[in-house]
Amino acid sequence: MQERKRLEQALRDADRIAAMTSDLDTLFELSREGENVEDEISRELKNYSATLEKVEDAMLLSGENDFRSAIVTIHPGAGGTESQDWAEMLMRMYLRWAERNEMRTVITDRLEGEGAGIKSVTFEVNGENAFGLLQSEIGVHRLVRISPFDANARRHTSFASVFVFPQIDDEIKIEIRPEDLRIDTFRSSGAGGQHVNMTDSAVRITHFPTGIVVQCQNERSQHKNRDSAMKQLRARLYEHEMEKKEEEQRKTEASKADINFGSQIRSYVLAPYRLIKDHRTKLAIGDVDRVLDGGLEPLMHAYLVYKKTGKTAGDGQEPLPE
Repeated sequence: MQERKRLEQALRDADRIAAMTSDLDTLFELSREGENVEDEISRELKNYSATLEKVEDAMLLSGENDFRSAIVTIHPGAGGTESQDWAEMLMRMYLRWAERNEMRTVITDRLEGEGAGIKSVTFEVNGENAFGLLQSEIGVHRLVRISPFDANARRHTSFASVFVFPQIDDEIKIEIRPEDLRIDTFRSSGAGGQHVNMTDSAVRITHFPTGIVVQCQNERSQHKNRDSAMKQLRARLYEHEMEKKEEEQRKTEASKADINFGSQIRSYVLAPYRLIKDHRTKLAIGDVDRVLDGGLEPLMHAYLVYKKTGKTAGDGQEPLPE
């Protein structure tokens, strides 16, 4: 059924592009006959370009799990409140992107920061191709800005890391032996916890062979939290096995380098100038506010093209400021 849905969407896209091409041909013919349709041509070309880019993205998503929903985890780097606030900004950016693309999100675990921001967050993004598109975000994100927490208004640099895993359904068998697990329950905390922290409803699961730890505390029911945590564990274990099999290949891919706070994939500069620069694709965007409000499509598209062809958006352009 999932394959049928993807094929039906491809046919609808083909019909839509054919119709838009016909409309543009008509407008150009009217223009040649002296009609004043320049504004309509400009508007239709913009829509045509956006549609082609979206279809191209779907064609570039050829990985085994690209069509799946995703689980996203964000951790701030060193820097206390600054990095915790930056982690929360990234969380909002991805939630807004999902909303703009009509994907459903569920925050399964969130640890509030001290004073501001978050110490960590894990959330699901449920929708077609969520994992394939969000793979572009795996790595370290760097923010440069005038700190709102510095009384002297000095410029600060903050880091946060983003991990993305595919949600694995029941068709893929992941062996999880009960004796390899430790399941702890505890009382929920944080914003909204007043409704659920009267009982030990939160669940933390530790997988001894790999050391993977997952937890969920957003539901009132311990049973629901356990199911959600097991879903996270299945995704993490699947990714763990895939990484073991592809270790040699991953070494050659810059985007799969070990996460550390000296190998950022993207920089978001808010001062002294405003620019977002992706260090893999060389794409630079000046409309910082649009991106931070979820407008990630150009960055994701450039990454998919780079991953497939090795071509960067910065080919032939002047060097950009660091």
